[in-house]
Amino acid sequence: MDDICSALHDFILNEFLAGEDPDALTDGTPLITGGILDSISTLKLVNYVEGRFHITIEAYEAGVEHLDSIGQIAALIASKKNAA
Repeated sequence: MDDICSALHDFILNEFLAGEDPDALTDGTPLITGGILDSISTLKLVNYVEGRFHITIEAYEAGVEHLDSIGQIAALIASKKNAA
């Protein structure tokens, strides 16, 4: 799970928070409700996650309930990998 969180952390920093303090982005930082991700950047994140981790995120999973923090995203990825 640490590898998943690390990959997500790096992607979010590089794509959406360039130049920001990496330590400020934790596994619990609110991404959608905190204003880091808007609808377009959320789609970009979903596209990255699907390609990087070879999973499919269903439309009902692409919201704040599953994608609002690195921890939530990592848990979703892990559950889908375990189910496969």
